[in-house]
Amino acid sequence: MTDTLFSPGQLGQIEIANRLVMAPLTRNRAPDLVPTELTVEYYRQRASAGLIVSEGTQISPMGQGYAWTPGIYSPEQVDGWRKVTDAVHAAGGKIVAQLWHVGRISHPSLLNGALPVAPSALSAHSKTFDGTGFVETVTPRALEADEIPAIFAEYAHAARCADEAGFDGVEIHAANGYLIDQFLRDTSNHRTDDWGGPIANRVRFLAGVLEAVVGVLGAGRTGIRLSPWSNANNVGLDSDTPALFAAVAEVLNAHPLAFVHVVEGQTGGPRDYPEAELAAFRAALTAPYIANNGYTRATALAAVASGTAYAVAFGRPFIANPDLPARLAADAPLNPLRPALLYGGGAEGYTDYPALG
Repeated sequence: MTDTLFSPGQLGQIEIANRLVMAPLTRNRAPDLVPTELTVEYYRQRASAGLIVSEGTQISPMGQGYAWTPGIYSPEQVDGWRKVTDAVHAAGGKIVAQLWHVGRISHPSLLNGALPVAPSALSAHSKTFDGTGFVETVTPRALEADEIPAIFAEYAHAARCADEAGFDGVEIHAANGYLIDQFLRDTSNHRTDDWGGPIANRVRFLAGVLEAVVGVLGAGRTGIRLSPWSNANNVGLDSDTPALFAAVAEVLNAHPLAFVHVVEGQTGGPRDYPEAELAAFRAALTAPYIANNGYTRATALAAVASGTAYAVAFGRPFIANPDLPARLAADAPLNPLRPALLYGGGAEGYTDYPALG
């Protein structure tokens, strides 16, 4: 029988009720960096997704890049996330934590005055939100080689915290110009040691993170998010994207991962990827493939039915439509999004979108 968007499935060790994935969505509603009761309600409402990927959760204080984003490293954060996972599970859903280190996409005001860290001391010339408004990112400090194992340990600690909090697994954020992506690309990694230069060196940081997380949770509860053709946060395309991501595929295939979640084209923007390059990358992967970026009901149905994708992730449609799977199954109208209420604030634009009927 041909799979459909609404068929149950299996992502590694995670059983899913359908092939609709709620993409990670930063909402900046954790003023103390801890999930709140509103966070609990927000995710509970969306538990009909086959899988929820949580908003980005920084793995350490130095991993934070935006105001009011929850972390996954302290006992208070674990307790807060436990309430979320309990609510999602009680509603029949599955949820993984997205493990996030922003690298250079930060500001000293968010880091107790410290400079952000990155593979190289190169500014992203981007912006971040510091709680008062959008501010220019600064030139980061290049990580010393002997500091890198400590970051792997932070990923492992965050994975343990996610496990303690009751998450079904984790998604490693290796996309959108954040720390892992910064190590991968020669536009942002100008190192001349064993962590830079040739592609084989630049993928070592990704391999170290994977080994740290898989060592805690196992490969079947570990997924990853990538954006090979995205210029998010001004990271710039690598000089040889096909060769880089062929090497990335080899690193990923060394573990039987739960899934590989790929932003096809520009993050939240045009689907302007080279079709042959995407097809080759997808074919090289052994883990289930989650497609992301600008999918509609029709294109998502076609992707799963054809086997092009095992599952499809939706972002903003899940914000405005807590019952998105039911709406797509019925081909019902979707609630309009209120973009002005995406970041920060309270229940308005967060937990007050109506469900069908």
